[in-house]
Amino acid sequence: MGFERSLADRKGKQFFELPKETTKNNKSRKNRRRSKKPSSPIQKLYETCKQVFASTDTGIVPSLEDIQRLQSVLDKMKAVDVGLSPEMPYFRTTADEGTPPITYLHLYENNKFSMGIFCLPPSGVIPLHNHPGMTVFSKLLFGTMHIKAYDWAEVGAENGISAGVDASNGTAPSSIRLAKVKVDANFTAPCDSTILYPADGGNMHCFTAVTACAVLDVLGPPYSDHDGRHCSYYLDFPFTKFSVDGKSVPEAERESYAWLEEREQPEDLAAVGAEYRGPKIVESR
Repeated sequence: MGFERSLADRKGKQFFELPKETTKNNKSRKNRRRSKKPSSPIQKLYETCKQVFASTDTGIVPSLEDIQRLQSVLDKMKAVDVGLSPEMPYFRTTADEGTPPITYLHLYENNKFSMGIFCLPPSGVIPLHNHPGMTVFSKLLFGTMHIKAYDWAEVGAENGISAGVDASNGTAPSSIRLAKVKVDANFTAPCDSTILYPADGGNMHCFTAVTACAVLDVLGPPYSDHDGRHCSYYLDFPFTKFSVDGKSVPEAERESYAWLEEREQPEDLAAVGAEYRGPKIVESR
């Protein structure tokens, strides 16, 4: 999310360099190569992301082959692969009232992609937000999470939807836009990773923890205010909240649409950054 960067900066981003060569003779180097251990799952994910997002930029979607390759790696990821378990403090409920805090574990980021983990206690919420020009992979590592996701509706006479708003059913904010519901369901691990695209797949989504859960996110490219990829937050309203000026959505389909109004980052968004303590990622050149 948009607060990934600030949380990571607060804790200090963990960029891992290749170990420096200290061996003094070729024989030792050869022996070490022969005894080299297989890459960890998180290292394999990093290497795959580096290849898949090598040419990425705002609005550029990786090829279908690359998407399937990265999804295949993510689908195999488990909580143990990143050093997490439901018993850890991140996932405990507190006696305090209100929305429980979310913990963000920063894994890696460069100008092409970022990787991080959101740790949510029961009832934890990542509010409705967007991913401008980005392709995002999300893998639920454990627990049950409700996901509600939207894409902007295609307005026009050909589909019977108008972008105009009539305030006859209420005071219509000038900034609202019509969106179509793409996902509104519970997901329980183990399950396949999900993918959203710049203009499809539910680019604007909200996560709510039904139980304690952890979700691994891969963003390509990452958020960047400088490059126009600013994280925006939204309020959603039922379609019937406001009247559409002109042709209306067929009554049977109205629950599949909603009005979204951009807002500031929610004041009650409780999120903290913590140090990632799982298997290290060795940055390759």
